[in-house]
Amino acid sequence: MMDTFGIKATLERLGVKAENLGTSTGGEWLKTSGNYVASYSPVDGAVIGKIQETDQESYESVIQKAKEAFETWRLKPAPQRGEIIRQIGNALRDAKEDLGKLVSYEMGKSYQEGLGEVQEMIDICDFAVGLSRQLYGLTMHSERPGHRMYEQWHPLGLVGIISAFNFPVAVWSWNSMIAWVCGDVCVWKPSEKAPLSAVACQHIVAKVFKENGLPEGISNLIVGDYRVGELMTKDKRVPLISATGSTRMGKIVGQEVAARLGRSLLELGGNNGIIITENADLDIAIRGALFGAVGTAGQRCTSTRRLIIHASVYETVKERLSSAYGKLVIGNPLDEKNHVGPLIDKDAVDMYLKAIEKVKAEGGKEVVPGGVLEGAGYESGCYVKPCIVEAESHYEMVQEETFAPILYLMKYNTLEEAIAMHNGVPQGLSSAIMTLDMREAEAFLSAAGSDCGIANVNIGTSGAEIGGAFGGEKETGGGRESGSDSWKAYMRRQTNTINYSTALPLAQGIKFDI
Repeated sequence: MMDTFGIKATLERLGVKAENLGTSTGGEWLKTSGNYVASYSPVDGAVIGKIQETDQESYESVIQKAKEAFETWRLKPAPQRGEIIRQIGNALRDAKEDLGKLVSYEMGKSYQEGLGEVQEMIDICDFAVGLSRQLYGLTMHSERPGHRMYEQWHPLGLVGIISAFNFPVAVWSWNSMIAWVCGDVCVWKPSEKAPLSAVACQHIVAKVFKENGLPEGISNLIVGDYRVGELMTKDKRVPLISATGSTRMGKIVGQEVAARLGRSLLELGGNNGIIITENADLDIAIRGALFGAVGTAGQRCTSTRRLIIHASVYETVKERLSSAYGKLVIGNPLDEKNHVGPLIDKDAVDMYLKAIEKVKAEGGKEVVPGGVLEGAGYESGCYVKPCIVEAESHYEMVQEETFAPILYLMKYNTLEEAIAMHNGVPQGLSSAIMTLDMREAEAFLSAAGSDCGIANVNIGTSGAEIGGAFGGEKETGGGRESGSDSWKAYMRRQTNTINYSTALPLAQGIKFDI
């Protein structure tokens, strides 16, 4: 392991060891019969640490502890639960630099993006603290005299969280902080490609729960591949599964959870496009497209995959974007002079190369050629060149999500044509239009405009704030996490009617006299 940036000391402060148990019910870490698997850094190919996988027996122990903890946690007043989340937010503030560095080293995103991910965790804690005093229901007028109707919200129980490698900690926090404030307990299965960041988070939050004299089992961790995830998705004791990942994975999870009439919150693939009109501020458009396409090496669900450009500015945008790509510095993400880090592993590199070859075979033309970088600093084999390809919207590869820095350029003539091209993919997560024309902007945001869960004007597709509900439509799954009223997904609604009269009238005027 390289230690130019003090990784070893960082791991030690976060409680991450050379060998780690991966199954936890709060402060207790369970020894299992599972294998120890290594977490490799795509930065230099080194083994960061090993982690023991969860087995069936330890999974049962986790679920039992979670059920017991729920009995206590759900009865604690929501503002008191919010106070615990406030303390977790402060603990994350203290650990921000270390946790951000671990995220960067284990996943491969830039250090600034690693810090930004931890800041998202802090922000959702702040949001959840305020939410703890706003879990409100409605009151309704009854048609029956002397009756009052209202609704209230109660916690669901156990919330299973399956997170992806590209945001190894933030997406978990979006779910867990809201679920905890709602009175639920959480069981987290992180990506097997970035499990040590999850171990660090479990150490941080378990300490806060313990200091407050709370039972173990409010925050739980299980580690392993899809088979460990299946234990939760098929488990009737886990009423809600929140899963982030590919559309293929989401379809499997959705079917399994639906088969037992459970709830699923799915945050799946994105194939995000930006429309650049003839009325765009091109300085903003180029910057927004650049970060959206190459930030996190194209491994965000909100990464910009498609640019739909008006014919009158197409060549200008292509030339300026190509020039900007030529200035990108690719290398160790912990070195802040570098703009782009590695892909997560060699499988991702192989997928990237195959996607380029396939789109070229369909007729695509490389504007900025791709390729794998070799030599000093690139020994892990995970560093690739961000690539730009001129393509047509109907190409098979353009219709798919490739989790890599490949950007497709397409030309349009009318806004109606652009919106049709934009919406003409199976995914529906994030979208944007670059224009200074109010009519174009409003058309894009209208019911006849973008069909995505997120639609922006004059900002890119990446960089959502936690205050808004995050998620998308179509094959993105339809789930919503984080802000707005997403908290309702983690609770059950109950309608109450109170009769304070001396009679018993029936609804709809029904007579039932004896």
